[in-house]
Amino acid sequence: MWWVYILQSESSGRFYIGITSRMEGRLEEHNSGQAKSTRSKGPWKLVYSETFPTRAQANQRERQLKSWKSHRSIEELIDQA
Repeated sequence: MWWVYILQSESSGRFYIGITSRMEGRLEEHNSGQAKSTRSKGPWKLVYSETFPTRAQANQRERQLKSWKSHRSIEELIDQA
């Protein structure tokens, strides 16, 4: 199982979109500085996730979400969940 997830920085309100095959512990990695892309930009909280049976499907959805590039569109997705 693969997850597409959205984190939100509690300090800046910015979003981070990623994928993982092991959701458990991933947020901890982001908040402890182990994830280079989110280091020193947190603390982070998980605000949204979706599951997919294959990595290819998760990658496709991640690319779609990242292509939105709109804070408002991502907020609307989170609010609908």
